[in-house]
Amino acid sequence: MTEKKLRIVSGMRPTGRLHLGHKKGVLDNWLNLQKEQECLFFVADWHALTTDYAQPEIVGKTIWDMVIDWLAVGVDPNKSTIFIQSEVPEHAELHLLFSFMTPLPWLERVPTYKDQIEKLREKDLGTYGFLGYPLLQAADILMYQANGVPVGEDQVPHVELTREVARRFNHLYRKPDQPLFPEPESLLMPTAKMPGLDGQKMSKSYGNTIELAEEWKVTEKKVKTMPTDPARMRRDDPGTPEKCPVWDFHKTFSTEVEREELRDGCTSASIGCLDCKKVLLTHLEEELQPIRQRRADLVIHMDDVRDIVRSGNERARVLAGRTMDKVRRSLKMNYRV
Repeated sequence: MTEKKLRIVSGMRPTGRLHLGHKKGVLDNWLNLQKEQECLFFVADWHALTTDYAQPEIVGKTIWDMVIDWLAVGVDPNKSTIFIQSEVPEHAELHLLFSFMTPLPWLERVPTYKDQIEKLREKDLGTYGFLGYPLLQAADILMYQANGVPVGEDQVPHVELTREVARRFNHLYRKPDQPLFPEPESLLMPTAKMPGLDGQKMSKSYGNTIELAEEWKVTEKKVKTMPTDPARMRRDDPGTPEKCPVWDFHKTFSTEVEREELRDGCTSASIGCLDCKKVLLTHLEEELQPIRQRRADLVIHMDDVRDIVRSGNERARVLAGRTMDKVRRSLKMNYRV
């Protein structure tokens, strides 16, 4: 017997151009999951408004760039369902119904709530929508009766909340032997810690990214001007790789043999920083140029891209409709005409 596929649900907020950090931290895991499991990947445009509600135009500018990046990286619409969250209004209905039965302390204790308010203090996040976004996530996941959610460690509490919501709904509205919602598992994904060009975490807010869509000459210039070990003031000064942001990139992209050679060359000053960067550029070119070529082709065929998303929206609506029929019956709302 073949093992039954898990149903996986994951989304990404359209808040800006995708970069190498997104590819290494999220998209590479999606590509592995779609080989073996039933995957639904969605553009979380409503989630983007929880923090960027004052600038909703960002969402519209970003959605199609993001979908094109997904497809260029290798997300396969023949293996995965790609859709836009707001095109399936059942998400909002289920979120609303969950809000009636979810205790307020469950939301207030989610660790990322206070953490994000502190980190994004320049924004007014004292809103109902921001407090409730983990519940909208729960609706996104449970709508498709997902078995697994790919997450990093910081997102595990969100999946735990989803499990609690599923458990509470089943307890309140279903017979013990007939639960509607499965309790999804957190699928802890291997994540490459992708540093930025300056050694900090790669983030558009730090201006230290390599975007998936940028031209090669832009990437090349960024790498050539990356800061290096400050102790290497001159070409013949020995360096310490661990103090150099370029070395962090080599940990992700270069082979073990190459790293040993680069370490020896750096610490003995037998190679210069530009030599080290040339090796990195070779790997980045191998990684990025095929994606950018596929991306250019997708931009030319935007009608095909829109058809892929339109088809995904339709499939997601069918699945969501089935779930909401069961939810309404569970809530004795079958009086609706």
